[in-house]
Amino acid sequence: MSVSVVFAGGGTGGHIFPALAITERLHEIEPSIRVEYLCSSRAVDSECFAREGIEPTSLAAQPFVFRPRGLIRFLRGWGPSVVASRRRLRALKANGRATLVAMGGFVSPPAVQAARVERVPVVLVNLDSTPGRANRWVSRRATRLLTGTPVGDPRFIEVGPIVRRAALAPGGPTECREQMGLDPGLPVLLVTGASTGASSLNRFMAMFVERHGESLQGWQVLHQIGGKDLELVRRAYDRAGIPARVVEFLSPMGPAWGAAELALSRCGAGQVAEIRVNRVASVLAPYPHHRDQHQRLNAAEVAGAGGAVIVEDRVDPAWNLESIGTELVRLLEDADARRRMRHALDGLPHPEGALRAAEMILEIARRS
Repeated sequence: MSVSVVFAGGGTGGHIFPALAITERLHEIEPSIRVEYLCSSRAVDSECFAREGIEPTSLAAQPFVFRPRGLIRFLRGWGPSVVASRRRLRALKANGRATLVAMGGFVSPPAVQAARVERVPVVLVNLDSTPGRANRWVSRRATRLLTGTPVGDPRFIEVGPIVRRAALAPGGPTECREQMGLDPGLPVLLVTGASTGASSLNRFMAMFVERHGESLQGWQVLHQIGGKDLELVRRAYDRAGIPARVVEFLSPMGPAWGAAELALSRCGAGQVAEIRVNRVASVLAPYPHHRDQHQRLNAAEVAGAGGAVIVEDRVDPAWNLESIGTELVRLLEDADARRRMRHALDGLPHPEGALRAAEMILEIARRS
């Protein structure tokens, strides 16, 4: 009898890449397993899956918001999303066993509702230190609750950082810099705002190299910007005479982390996991517009251990020169501080979160 696993999640790469990490381990344990994906209709989802050669099922699901127009969009998307999810789950059940894995975000709830109607077991994989509204809803309806980061809730089993093999450094700094087309002899500052980039960090760096370019002398920059600010950032590095490779997207991430001596990054759960397992000294700037500030909580463990510093993204580039720029200058100029940060990350446990999650999902899938 065939065994199928359906992942539901999307809207950002932060929901998709951990699903792909778990998929890798599922195929290693059970090569014949069938895996499918339910995602959102956002372009970032289709782009992420297209790079992997995967054709997901896109749902009409929309985020839940209290504003009238947003609420109408949510309600319009709910029914069709439940119907489409039921259709896929029913087809898979007809040929064997099926399990739904909810990865969080607004795609998960309608898929979970479909799984309940079709009597398909649900596994929730929580990624952030503070479960969001969708995950709290799913947690009351799931068969098993897993989390990649501590959440302080005894119902959840902590599996550890969930990271793709492609996000692990494939060698030492010299090898990784050569692979990334960088000078193997110069230290690298990696700037990344995750798969869609971070405009406030892009604009900060454009002003930073103008005002504090001297602190980057002897360095090179690898800057992943997302789909915006490309020419602005490239011109800034060129004017400052700083060697830089500016790209919209980085895939795989492993060589980028391996090349980095220091990183300036957002702190989504996936990024923090990759920083942790690759042991990269980092300046972490949580996304400033989340009400619950869960990115700051995501970074708390690595920062508390001494492997990273958390700074405030004040959005305005001039204000960020004070909050982000001060720490960035300090660490660019202090090799001993960077060395201590890497040593602190060495002291953190690095369990195979993706493998542990895959084992638990497969256990449920086989008996469903």
